[in-house]
Amino acid sequence: MSEHAAVLFANDAFYLAFANQDMDAMDALWSKETPVSCIHPGWDPLIDRYEVMESWKSILTNPTATNITCKKPTVRVFGELACVICHEVLDQGFLVATNLFVHEDGLWKIIHHQAGAAPPPEEDEDQDDPSNIMQ
Repeated sequence: MSEHAAVLFANDAFYLAFANQDMDAMDALWSKETPVSCIHPGWDPLIDRYEVMESWKSILTNPTATNITCKKPTVRVFGELACVICHEVLDQGFLVATNLFVHEDGLWKIIHHQAGAAPPPEEDEDQDDPSNIMQ
């Protein structure tokens, strides 16, 4: 599997854990060695792993959890770091997100997630085309 595909797989796993409200999977996706941070829409920045995991626990255990889908991910790999920029489609609207990853113990682990309000993503018939994965 190419590094780009591996990063995309890790990003997909993040959104699957989110959609399934799977706290164990979410915890496993975040780095335990590299400092992490997270900025949820409307929240102050969270700058340590404990705060980040507590925020996800709060979000994922909320009985009125949001349906979420990742659309149009763009992957960029910079050696041991990678970035995915994508749209998040939610029941309440649309967000644009940046997910940063570090290559750690042979896997891509999340070190930063930030999402903010955005217009709907443009429909793109070839969004799954590998040419959308950038280096």
